[in-house]
Amino acid sequence: MSIVRLSIQSLINSNLNGIRRVIAVRNISKTTSNYQEAQPKGEEDSVLEGQENPEDTEPKVHPSSDRSRVIPVETSIQYLQSDAYKITYGDDPIWKKYRRNHKGPRAPRKTRKTCIRYDALATSNPCPICRDEYLVLDHKNVKLLQQFISPYNGELLSYSKTGLCQKQHQNLLIALYRAKDYGTITFDLPHMKYDYNEWNPSNENPEDIDLYRERMQELVKEILAKNAIERQKVIEAEKETQNQEKKLN
Repeated sequence: MSIVRLSIQSLINSNLNGIRRVIAVRNISKTTSNYQEAQPKGEEDSVLEGQENPEDTEPKVHPSSDRSRVIPVETSIQYLQSDAYKITYGDDPIWKKYRRNHKGPRAPRKTRKTCIRYDALATSNPCPICRDEYLVLDHKNVKLLQQFISPYNGELLSYSKTGLCQKQHQNLLIALYRAKDYGTITFDLPHMKYDYNEWNPSNENPEDIDLYRERMQELVKEILAKNAIERQKVIEAEKETQNQEKKLN
């Protein structure tokens, strides 16, 4: 009986071994971890040490939105005389085809504060000056400044019509004041009415001569006071612009 049992057990074991050979074993080596690309040794060390990749820390700004480069005024003047400017704007002012993008059917009373933050465009619809980096507001760039002056009365056009942001509108005010001060732009003086009989001194009465001198001095003081007020407004606008730039930076 022992010989029969041994023979039966040997047959069973041989059959089991045949079955085990037929069954496919799961190949653990073909999992997704084996197909991943191995990192270079240097990068693994930097990750382990906690070092940041300099490419990840640098802000990625699109070249068309980058405004960190300062364009000289001479380059802007040449740009206004180039064929590229004529193809882009034609004979119209730069603000004529611009349309504001706002929420709701009614436009806000004021335009946005600024279109450029951290040396890059912060909006998809910048104002006519901010969208073109080669347009520089300066008292030397007369051709650009004249586009913001009304041809009928010589007054400055409002930002509600031109669409300039508040920062660029302040820069426009400063550039126009400097242009008038340097004489690069001609402008009409305000019309004033005088009673010439009051200003004609009489040779017979010396008191009239003294009165004439006093009135002339008062007139000079009024003119100087008006100029001082205008200069103070420009200085305050420059300070406000500098404070806004400091807050943004």
